[in-house]
Amino acid sequence: MSEEDLAAVSQLRSSAMRLARRLRHQRVEESLSPTEMGVLGTLGRCGRATPGELARREHVQPPSMTRIIAMLEEKGLVQREPHPEDRRQVVVSSTEQADAILAESRRRRNAWLAELAEGLSEEEWAVLKGAAPVLYKLAHL
Repeated sequence: MSEEDLAAVSQLRSSAMRLARRLRHQRVEESLSPTEMGVLGTLGRCGRATPGELARREHVQPPSMTRIIAMLEEKGLVQREPHPEDRRQVVVSSTEQADAILAESRRRRNAWLAELAEGLSEEEWAVLKGAAPVLYKLAHL
């Protein structure tokens, strides 16, 4: 990579981190940690999952995920059910209350980001719109 490419990578990293941090501040439910919101988001996107699957997806150790699930269950945001095929396991799913929190959180964050985007020129917005699929790909590699 050239020096110019390395500088662009550095600027992309720094900008993505700052934007993500600012988006996190647009939370609806202040009593939930970013990790708890991440677990609810994963359940919202992927559906029911075992604690082990959630731990892998959220990149935390299984004992940590067990504690997170217990806290979310205590708040009425997830429920545990017996695994349909393996009696030793449980399956975790989000509750209607959690789904409502996620929907409002997404709405608020989208509105905040849309408001920021209104400050861009048409050309800048076109570039950003075109980059969105590429950023999505990078985030999911």
